Amino acid sequence: MKSIFIDEFFDMTSTTTSLKTNPNVSVDCVVFGFDVEGLKVLLIEQRPVGDTLGQLALPGDLVLQNENLDQSAKRVLKELTHLDGLYLKQFQTFGDPDRVSNVKDQEWLRNFRDDPAARVITVAYYSIVKMENYQPEAASFAGKIIWQPVDQVPDLAFDHNKIFDTALTRLREEFELKNIAFELLPEKFTLSQLQRLHEMVLGVDLDKRNFRKKLKMKTGLVALDEKQTGVDHKPAQLFKYKPRKHA
Repeated sequence: MKSIFIDEFFDMTSTTTSLKTNPNVSVDCVVFGFDVEGLKVLLIEQRPVGDTLGQLALPGDLVLQNENLDQSAKRVLKELTHLDGLYLKQFQTFGDPDRVSNVKDQEWLRNFRDDPAARVITVAYYSIVKMENYQPEAASFAGKIIWQPVDQVPDLAFDHNKIFDTALTRLREEFELKNIAFELLPEKFTLSQLQRLHEMVLGVDLDKRNFRKKLKMKTGLVALDEKQTGVDHKPAQLFKYKPRKHA
């Protein structure tokens, strides 16, 4: 019997079935999204197979032999969720020999591979997007796709909780350091919008006075001679971010 294993998932109609994959190397994608309700993560529900129920998991797949890891991550995300054009940042490799050894995971894998206990090393990527700009759709092997609040993530398949936790920690570490917030806001924004985004991503309430004191030390934040329009409250001053060019 030919081994057919597409990491934690397998699409019976996928074009990748005709291409050679590496059975021991995969990629997993942690896509964070935010809206007015807060920060969420994109999860896929595995399709039940026989008596084996599907689980919630991160989008993941084996790499093809003829592609590099970055290409694989972009392909996998597009094939599993129809999301395309996202910037994906590689953040860690997970190679625990027991990462697929849980009983519930072995039951799932027996449907797709000759050796369900074979070791798979996965390279993880993360991204953050404004949810209003993207409409993910589940591939045929997934029951559904959901945006799950980051503080309500349930028990996931395989070691995906560990991957998710690591991605969230990395996102929060790099959020201010690399000025990620300014890439997610409109070109012109208020300080309240900037603070709210920080609170959603960092998962904390920030003191308004201290937050704005820190902003004064940030280079590239430019106050505009403009205010909000079309709002029910007193219009706030608008700002933009103009990073300093290095010589």
